[in-house]
Amino acid sequence: MGKKKMTPEQQKYKELEQKYELKRPVLKNCLRAFLVGGLICTIGQAISYFYIYFFNFTEQTAGNPTVATMVFISMLLTGFGVYDHLGQFAGAGSAVPVTGFGNAVISAAIEHRTEGFVLGVGGNMFKLAGSVILFGVFSAFVVALIKTILMQWGVL
Repeated sequence: MGKKKMTPEQQKYKELEQKYELKRPVLKNCLRAFLVGGLICTIGQAISYFYIYFFNFTEQTAGNPTVATMVFISMLLTGFGVYDHLGQFAGAGSAVPVTGFGNAVISAAIEHRTEGFVLGVGGNMFKLAGSVILFGVFSAFVVALIKTILMQWGVL
């Protein structure tokens, strides 16, 4: 398939569009996302080591309190308006880790707080994060079902 022929007006518009189009700093954005995402993961690892060292958790059992702590910290930072600035700077670097989940939940709650606690906060809090929870729970169910079947067959 060849390119569609453009009229002279369309060509002029295309040239004008290219002249004024902002060039995105893709490499800079990727570097920011990588560094901030890595910093968030490093902080998570430090919190995990904190639980292992001070509370006698193992590497396997320290995961749940670490995730809960990271989500709590991101919710606090969102409430104080800090996480929004971090998101503007880092983009996906702040949204992809589990802290992005906490940010999504609390942002919706803050946005709808004027509508009341039940219909506003409660009704809208999980709009954005609800799909994450749904697919996470469903995926966990499917994996557990497969593992159970494989264990019954003696494969695992």
